[in-house]
Amino acid sequence: MRRPDKYLSRRASTVLPRGLLARTLLIMLVPLVIVQAVALQLFYGGHLDVISRRLTSALAGDVAFVGQLIDMAPPEMRAEILREGNWRLGLSLGFEPGASLGTPPARPAWMPFLPLEEDLDAALRERMNYAFDADWSSDPQSLVIRVQLHSGVLSVEAPRKRLFTSTLYVFVLWLVGSALLLAGIAVLFMKNQVRAIRRLAEASEDFGLGRETGPMKPEGAREVRQAAIAFNAMQERILRFVNQRTEMLAGISHDLRTPLTRMRLGLVMLPRTPETEEDLAALSQDLDEMERLVESYLAFARGERTEAPEPSDLVDLVEDMAAKARRSGAAVDVAAPEALVLPIRADALKRALGNLLDNARRHARRIAIGVRPTQEAGRSWAELTVDDDGPGIPAAERADAFRPFSSGSATGTGLGLAIARDIVRAHGGDILLEESPMGGLRARLRLPV
Repeated sequence: MRRPDKYLSRRASTVLPRGLLARTLLIMLVPLVIVQAVALQLFYGGHLDVISRRLTSALAGDVAFVGQLIDMAPPEMRAEILREGNWRLGLSLGFEPGASLGTPPARPAWMPFLPLEEDLDAALRERMNYAFDADWSSDPQSLVIRVQLHSGVLSVEAPRKRLFTSTLYVFVLWLVGSALLLAGIAVLFMKNQVRAIRRLAEASEDFGLGRETGPMKPEGAREVRQAAIAFNAMQERILRFVNQRTEMLAGISHDLRTPLTRMRLGLVMLPRTPETEEDLAALSQDLDEMERLVESYLAFARGERTEAPEPSDLVDLVEDMAAKARRSGAAVDVAAPEALVLPIRADALKRALGNLLDNARRHARRIAIGVRPTQEAGRSWAELTVDDDGPGIPAAERADAFRPFSSGSATGTGLGLAIARDIVRAHGGDILLEESPMGGLRARLRLPV
């Protein structure tokens, strides 16, 4: 049974935006919009409703007053009443003696901002007992009200501005303008904060890929500056450790090679007889194996981090290594595009691919190398596969094959795959061991483009 909180959390993660900028703006702007909506509702539900009723009531009072005067006055005074009403009330009045109301005009589909039609209809019914209709659609500047009097039809053309107030527009402009201003300030402020976090993430990724871009400039909020300062200190400590290790290994290399060289010279100077030839050959092979082990250990410990990555064609590199393997007696097929350029440490990657080819050549008859570009998680990758038809490695033992000095048959001395993975991970990629379609082992390398 799923817990409700975990289910809601997963649902929210699918609905909410993934970026920090978008989420922060959402957190800041949603409460603002809610507050503005509440203020708008209170304004419309209270103040504007009162204003609407008062304005329509005043107009309805004028119409009822004029209608009552005309209905009670003698015919010869009606023209004077209409002239006075036009001037004093600001209305355009007309009277049709003996006429009657026809079909009422169509009701408008929408009224802006205020419920004017309902309020005016209620006010006219309250102020007078005559039948009437209102035309809101004929003239965009005026409202025409026709009243059925006992002696005819009174036409009242009232300007629409009598039913509106500038407070409405000022309030709406303030509401929208303040929201846009606050939103703009929030966007500018948060973009600066997120930019600092994004630069920290980019610097971390570059350092993880071995691209030494130097210390980053701390900027942004205090916490972000502290993170940048801590990152610079960590980067400096790691680089210092790597440099010290490289210098130490250079000394170890000299110290180890010197006695090996003396041993090899001594072995060459020993007298050779049929009885000692076999023993001397075995000693020579042991020295070769010791030198190879020393070189392998130094390469593994050094990690090839001293080489700077440069844009290189991966296809050319693969073709060169395949040709070298063919000269060593291996049958190698290559399937690759014409070119695939990406930032790599060419010498280090040659060592990694060479180790994979050496392992495959020792245990298989045929080797196939494939290169292709791929897309995953919004990023571009270069995928390189090395397949062979050898015995392979059981699935349960593939993780141990990457352990340094593993005794697995696929790794020989136990350093080949360890060195290869160390080099590929220094590029920001990784290596996986899988079952090959050729029946043996597949090594799948993935490098960021």
